Amino acid sequence: MSDFPEFTVRVDQNPYLPAGGREMHAIVSVEARSSGGPGPVADGGRAPAAEIIMIDTSGSMSYRGKMAAAKRAARAAVNVLRDGVHFAVVAGANRPRMVYPQGERLVRADAASRRGAVDAVGRLEAAGGTAIGSWLRLADRLFTGHDAVAEGAVKHAILLTDGKNQHESDEELDAALRQCTGRFLCDARGVGTDWNVAELRKITSVLLGGFLDVPDPADLEADFLAMTRAAMSKQVADVTLRVWTPQQARLRFIKQMVPAVEDLTGRRGASGAQTGDYPLGAWGDENREYHLCVEVQPGDVGRQMRAAWVKLVAGDQVLASGNVIAEWTDDEARSTRINGRVAHHTGQSELAEAIQQGLEARREGDEDTATARLGRAVVLAREVGNEQISGLLDKVVDVVDPAHGTVRLKRDVAKADEMSLDTRSVRTVRTRHGDEAGG
Repeated sequence: MSDFPEFTVRVDQNPYLPAGGREMHAIVSVEARSSGGPGPVADGGRAPAAEIIMIDTSGSMSYRGKMAAAKRAARAAVNVLRDGVHFAVVAGANRPRMVYPQGERLVRADAASRRGAVDAVGRLEAAGGTAIGSWLRLADRLFTGHDAVAEGAVKHAILLTDGKNQHESDEELDAALRQCTGRFLCDARGVGTDWNVAELRKITSVLLGGFLDVPDPADLEADFLAMTRAAMSKQVADVTLRVWTPQQARLRFIKQMVPAVEDLTGRRGASGAQTGDYPLGAWGDENREYHLCVEVQPGDVGRQMRAAWVKLVAGDQVLASGNVIAEWTDDEARSTRINGRVAHHTGQSELAEAIQQGLEARREGDEDTATARLGRAVVLAREVGNEQISGLLDKVVDVVDPAHGTVRLKRDVAKADEMSLDTRSVRTVRTRHGDEAGG
């Protein structure tokens, strides 16, 4: 266990509630830092790993240079796999097939196997359709059926597609996701503009990964390198956020806020009479932030209580912990003070929701709702300091009054711009505004 990074937990909140108050909000910031401090992690500190690269080889990949770019990206990813990692490359179409190695198995990475995989990737051709659930099922068989993959290994997959999941039903994809939940992590990329944002969001949400749009195929290589290096840097495979609440209290919600907005509330696994476990996936040197809201029974003025006890857990080891406190007061100045970090992340969460609702209304032809929600998003993006989202909104609406959210929908919006805004709506940024608010 000494190879684990050092975890720390920081809780930001206003602990004071008015008489009769029930709802307590807090931001839980978690940081993991290797014992050697910032910088690259030595091989000895990294968790054992297995990696599967799934490349869409459907017929549409033959257009606009996507297949050639995907080959370059896959070769680049293979070449940064560290020695000893077990890996495979899979071609995805109506049915998946093994590209390297031959047969349903993983192979240990070394100079020879990396060369073999690079050569095999170079022979890929585009043909067929898209059935992503079948790709995921193959990845699950590879991860679970390989005896050499050590217990506690980081099992990570990269999925690239350029199209919608047209050759299997939604029910088949959902069944595949249920099968794969908790068994491996998956990051996904959509190249071009013909894939479905909601599909990749669902896949990566269930499999504790992230997804992004790659409008220009030329950007795939750098993106694959970044994903693979991030996976190779993980030091602990499965971290859980364990939340205890007192009797007659209720955890109303828990959301990841950094690096992206993700509602974790429905992922609760019971671990005791008053505790719930929320899976967080693999960790390396990084930090993430969570917004939790607890509803407690009101107490007498002057009473202080622990409203929640949060722990970071890996296996049987508690890595770090922190307390959320509630104290009732008749001092209005104390009870009405809004914690800056809570306010910042509440705005980030509302921003993501407003964008997604506005874009959905726009697609359905409801211009009034689209205008109202995207106008609200313009206001929120300015308030939380999310300049990237502000720039993407400018491509979808003409901003008349940014302070009040007065906007007009643009008539001609590039599909790539709309997809970028939808995809990146949940990705938060650390801004000076947010950092100062935490002070």
